[in-house]
Amino acid sequence: MPLPLIAVFDAYGTLFDVHSAVRRVAGSAGANAGRVSALWRDKQLEYSWTRSLMGRYADFWQVTEDALDYALSTCKVDDTKLRGALLTAYRTLDPYPDVRAALTGYHDLGVRTAVFSNATPSMLHDALVSAGLDEIVDTTFSTDTLRRYKPAPEVYAQACKAFSVKPETIVFHSSNAWDAAGAASFGWRTFWINRTHGAPEYTWADFNECSSLDAVLARVSAVKQTP
Repeated sequence: MPLPLIAVFDAYGTLFDVHSAVRRVAGSAGANAGRVSALWRDKQLEYSWTRSLMGRYADFWQVTEDALDYALSTCKVDDTKLRGALLTAYRTLDPYPDVRAALTGYHDLGVRTAVFSNATPSMLHDALVSAGLDEIVDTTFSTDTLRRYKPAPEVYAQACKAFSVKPETIVFHSSNAWDAAGAASFGWRTFWINRTHGAPEYTWADFNECSSLDAVLARVSAVKQTP
């Protein structure tokens, strides 16, 4: 495994904890807080996929709002103030503890870093700045450019062009197994960051599984140290 030219990271669920928004206002969400958070994430992903398949694109912020409205309605939470607080919190999600060290570690190896996400450019900007990661991420690419979502092959192809690299020179990190499968199918060297220790998925796809970004960085670092 040669040292990559660029380390590419998915944003939501990989760099940023998507459930941290609800945790911040858990008291206001009441007993349904956990269910609201899970439904919000599930529907956010479902709506992105179905809109892509239908050819009825709406950007990821609209999808995020629609998914939250469904989650709140399903859990019978009718609170306009809470809805606004959750959406505000989603713009500034908490990064996972291993994120900064991983990004810095790649820089120390001489490898560029990038974020590749379904999120709008403004969502990515807010998330990176609030987490203090904007200065250690070299570049970002949003699928909003194509008005289509991962895991469509064309978004991985366009990301390669945006980063000016060939697929085989990328090392990609995603906590979403479906995203890892999509990237691997396109030819990216891919690691599924199984943060929830879930059962294996997409076993037909050629990607590696690790429990954290630290573990991936250790494997990549070992390549440079090999004589």
